[in-house]
Amino acid sequence: MPFREALQWGSGVRPAATRLVVEVTLANGVKGYGETICLLEFIEPVLVNTIFPIALEHTASEVERFTRHVFGAGYYHHKRAAVMAMAAVEMAMWDAKGRHVGMPLWALWGGAYRREVEVSAYLFGTDPTRLAASAQSFVDKGYRSFKVKIGMTAESDIDNVATVRRVVGGLALRADVNGAWTPGTARRTLEKLKPYDLQYIEQPLELDDLLGHVHLRQMQPVPVALDESAYTLADVGNIVRMGAADVILLDPHEIGGLWQTIKAAAIAEAAGIPVTLHSGGELGFSQSAYVHLAASIPNMSIAIDSERDYLAGDVVTAPPQVRDGCLALTTEPGLGVSPDFALLEQYRSDRIQDPYLDRSRPGWFSTKPAY
Repeated sequence: MPFREALQWGSGVRPAATRLVVEVTLANGVKGYGETICLLEFIEPVLVNTIFPIALEHTASEVERFTRHVFGAGYYHHKRAAVMAMAAVEMAMWDAKGRHVGMPLWALWGGAYRREVEVSAYLFGTDPTRLAASAQSFVDKGYRSFKVKIGMTAESDIDNVATVRRVVGGLALRADVNGAWTPGTARRTLEKLKPYDLQYIEQPLELDDLLGHVHLRQMQPVPVALDESAYTLADVGNIVRMGAADVILLDPHEIGGLWQTIKAAAIAEAAGIPVTLHSGGELGFSQSAYVHLAASIPNMSIAIDSERDYLAGDVVTAPPQVRDGCLALTTEPGLGVSPDFALLEQYRSDRIQDPYLDRSRPGWFSTKPAY
């Protein structure tokens, strides 16, 4: 799905969101649909060669056993290689189950804790004029929470935050480094960012450096959020045990499914840590799943990320709409959306659309940490 404009961030320039969509048919003919992020070449082969055969051995109600079966097929060694592939099937299982019993997913997960879900506007690039205009457009649409990408250069880190803060005033503002800082750079830069009152700083250090994040939390006042460090349930457990984060960003596609997301949120809730959701260009199936998750998880109290405003289109008949910075809860069964098969065919792709790198800079690639 093309973006209306290429998204510039610390790992390149992303022109589109590539997603995998799965259809599951139950024995009684009920169909369910799932979607996952597709950033790298191994995801589809794992889906087809391992996940599909295992899924066919289970009913739609056996989500936990299906998940453990995948890990037991050797992927306990390689959890990050399995989670994105299995997430599409797991979502489709939930959708089919919800359609079968005539209930929305939030109702299956303990009911609605909240009736609308606040969304954070995403801001990309390093051009101050364009960044300010983009921030103002989101303010005009009613958004009250904002996330700015930094981690491109040391100079633009400060300029980006300062530019957006001038536009949004006292509204909530967070910044995402994507692991570009060294520990020393993190300390120096966060000192410079103190006047801008960040809600949190996301993934300031390299994803494996949990101890570095512990130290960073202890020595400065800006709350630390972890995203890339929190792909699996075990990752979340380690973050909480070490005290490495004030906020955790979850993603059902990167943790292996909707149920795994709920379990991870509960781990964080027990430690008093709020959670939110990462965005990777969700289409209608996943965006609807996000609403169900955020509506039913008590400690998902921070506006969720969303790149919806940048997408050129969708593949469902009535995609979720952000109004005044919020997504409304649906009462339709399952995910609450239906596929538009003509659009699925229109946007079908046989390759992954440049999730990393930058075609305008041959030979360039990001390093983590970068500076």
